[in-house]
Amino acid sequence: MTKSFYEFGEKEILALAISLEEEDGRIYAEFAERLRPTYPKTAETLDAMRQEESSHRQKLTAIYRERFGDYIPLLRRQDVKGFVNRKPIWLNRILTVDQVRKEIGSMEQETRRFYEVAAQKSTSVPVRQLLDDLGQAETEHVELAEELEKKQVESGERKGEDIAARRTFVLRVVQPGLAGLMDGSVSTLAPVFAAAFATRSSWDAFLVGLAASIGAGISMGFAEALSDDGVLSGRGQPWLRGTVCGAMTTLGGIGHTLPFLIPSFYYAIIVAVIVVAIELCVISWIRHHYMDTPLLSAVFQVVLGGVLVFLTGILIGSA
Repeated sequence: MTKSFYEFGEKEILALAISLEEEDGRIYAEFAERLRPTYPKTAETLDAMRQEESSHRQKLTAIYRERFGDYIPLLRRQDVKGFVNRKPIWLNRILTVDQVRKEIGSMEQETRRFYEVAAQKSTSVPVRQLLDDLGQAETEHVELAEELEKKQVESGERKGEDIAARRTFVLRVVQPGLAGLMDGSVSTLAPVFAAAFATRSSWDAFLVGLAASIGAGISMGFAEALSDDGVLSGRGQPWLRGTVCGAMTTLGGIGHTLPFLIPSFYYAIIVAVIVVAIELCVISWIRHHYMDTPLLSAVFQVVLGGVLVFLTGILIGSA
């Protein structure tokens, strides 16, 4: 059963403050460990903030024992009405540094407000002074994080971290996703358009395209997941790569399959061709943006392959 904060006495307020500082410190430690491989400087900042939270907890514990003894009742944020329920983003499989920065800002602001209100309720001058000081310290935490962030940007450390993070993202997400998208968009062109021109039926072409897209997605997903465990290559979890690759393969095939839901065969063909052109342009842009392939070279390679497969499907279907 939750209890209103305004029903708490000084003893409960101090116990809750100790619990909050301990929880925040553990969250900072979790963030630091998750980000350390990719963002080592950011992890150092989080380590410093965790140590600050530990010193706050020690001060609160000392003044609590001085006034109320050694036993500290268990009070948590979920036991008190009015606290914001935090989403445990530290449990996310993929955790970005921007998510961490936003969460830290939210944590510090909430804790600062807690100390401001708690200080007003306190009847002891030393306790009130400590709570005021801790509230000010939480404000300084945000400023400290912003200052460290600024120093890292100015020194080039953040740029190095961002480059490393981008490289990891490309390796673990973009590469398998691009491979799937290319396979789904290009390899399914032949069966879809062969079926379309052979039967002159939009529905038959849709069924063939749907089967080819889903089948290719399953095949590519398993192939990617089983190709590398990611331990030595640094390519990340096999199931994640397989899921990304399989999903993008299916998406690539479904894109030019959906137009065949249009009953009119000729309208369906026109829309499908437009979708194919868009797909090939998107693939070319991804290769240029993430793989550093010159734009003209990427367009030529992708469009040439797509056109050859597209013509193959039409020729076979029209035979």
